[in-house]
Amino acid sequence: MSGARIVHIVDDDPAVRDSLKLLLSTEAIEARAHASVREFLAVVAPDETGCVITDVRMPEASGFDLIAEIKARRIGLSVIVITAHADVPLAVRAMKAGAFDLLEKPFGDEALLGAVRKILSRRGETAEAIEARERIATLTAREKEVLSGILGGRSNKIIAHELGTSVRTVEAHRAHLMAKMRAGNLSDLVRLSLLARRSETC
Repeated sequence: MSGARIVHIVDDDPAVRDSLKLLLSTEAIEARAHASVREFLAVVAPDETGCVITDVRMPEASGFDLIAEIKARRIGLSVIVITAHADVPLAVRAMKAGAFDLLEKPFGDEALLGAVRKILSRRGETAEAIEARERIATLTAREKEVLSGILGGRSNKIIAHELGTSVRTVEAHRAHLMAKMRAGNLSDLVRLSLLARRSETC
């Protein structure tokens, strides 16, 4: 369907494809399921808008390969990455690659639907980037240092050692900066931070 806002599900597990398609149907969201990256790329229209939900680890091509192909073909679909093995380095890698969000399995229905709704109704990236920069500007110098450590994939213990403070203090700074950034989870924080940085270099 040319120009349609569609959610594509790309996962090698048929049970996951079926459950996600059923979940999206409860919100009257049109969804199409694909068993592989190759299968998806064979049918996607270049002018489609909407999003793709993809697993990171699949037999032939990974979720990162899918993101790269979408960017190379200039297809207007945002990507939500799902994985059973989420950590800070993976989240940073996914966001730097161009993913809109990353969800760790098992995730709640509302977490996925919220991410999809955000994509289907979101404003232009410029407005979102401006807002992200404004939120970062509210952080204290120490909170920015903690944020830098988080984006570098370092644990609270390592950040505390580097900053010469206690783990409890780092945890407090982390909670404050999450609140100021209005980030509901780690992937939200990474996405907003990288979005702000990209806009500063444009």
